[in-house]
Amino acid sequence: MIEVLAKLGRGPVFLAGEMLECVITFTNPLSASSTSASSEMLAWASAQIHCQFHASENRVALPPSDGSKHDVQAENETVFVPNRGERGQCILSTPPKILFCDLRLDPGESKSYSYCETLPIDGPPSFRGQSVKYVYKLTIGCQRVNSPIKLLRVPFRVLVLHGLKDYQFPQDEAVAPSNPFLEEEEGLKKDSRLADLATELLMVATSRRSLHLYNISNTRGKVGTFCIFKTVYKIGEDVIGTFNFSEGDIPCLQFSVSLQTEESIQEEFQRRRGQPVSFSTHARHQEACLHTAQSSFSLPIPLSSTPGFTTNIVSLKWRLHFEFVTSGESTDTCLVRGSQSEAVTWTGVEQIEVDTFSWDLPIKVLPTNPILASYVSQFSSTNSITI
Repeated sequence: MIEVLAKLGRGPVFLAGEMLECVITFTNPLSASSTSASSEMLAWASAQIHCQFHASENRVALPPSDGSKHDVQAENETVFVPNRGERGQCILSTPPKILFCDLRLDPGESKSYSYCETLPIDGPPSFRGQSVKYVYKLTIGCQRVNSPIKLLRVPFRVLVLHGLKDYQFPQDEAVAPSNPFLEEEEGLKKDSRLADLATELLMVATSRRSLHLYNISNTRGKVGTFCIFKTVYKIGEDVIGTFNFSEGDIPCLQFSVSLQTEESIQEEFQRRRGQPVSFSTHARHQEACLHTAQSSFSLPIPLSSTPGFTTNIVSLKWRLHFEFVTSGESTDTCLVRGSQSEAVTWTGVEQIEVDTFSWDLPIKVLPTNPILASYVSQFSSTNSITI
């Protein structure tokens, strides 16, 4: 028996273009109850990253794919196919890397191997929507002699920041002599620069503040104004806005604000022409506001949510969805004088005609620091199997 343990040292969330590093440890455990411990042998082990795409058949019409060659290989248990048994299509994969050949482990012995690979910068982000899913996994395959291949899958999350792909790093080291022993160090240096650049781009994009003022009105007149100071956010931030109903001609009885994503399939891949888009609500604020001059709301963008993106099949956009309930008639309160004293009692009207209307405000949601997103990730940094 051999235990295989894979650990992502920095956490299970990465930016596209970053380097993923995983330490894979093979152990021949020494059991106290075992009386005949023996050495164990593994013929080989390899690792590879792949992105699996799955689409809802009711919503997405995909062209037929020629996967006959792949299917023949997948049925052969002696061939390393990282996505064997997975649903959907493998739309992206890195070249497989061999970790070792002919490994012998004595009882109680362990050996660790480091796997490093740069994540493709032009791939889609991790996403689990109502119509499509993009799932990233690191698959480690190992095999005993004359035995089927065993697979250990390590799921992780990928965030995509647009703009990194087109950025050219300065070639500061172009005049320095080439040293093959520093290749790994140079890769880590570039990876660090990529993370610093991403942090800087996100800071610049989300720190800009300017007053955005919108008049809220319906067919009968002005209801109030809405104020927001920015429309570009990172996941994990709060969307904050304020209302001013004091200048309105039409009384507002109630309002609600929902933070939503809009998942739409590109026209050529729609199962039915003109099919509706899918909406998901991530946070909601509702408030009764009759006789309220000003009000505000704060909606958190979950760290686990997916920033906006577009692929050839699907696009995801963010918006604030507003719903207002306004009075269709006068809302003057009734004064009822007490019979025993000069005190008066304020009572509201029992019935009132209302009008409702809605409004959508598009916003832009970007990724955040992947280390921060790792704290709330559903994935574990450590995965293991026994073979």
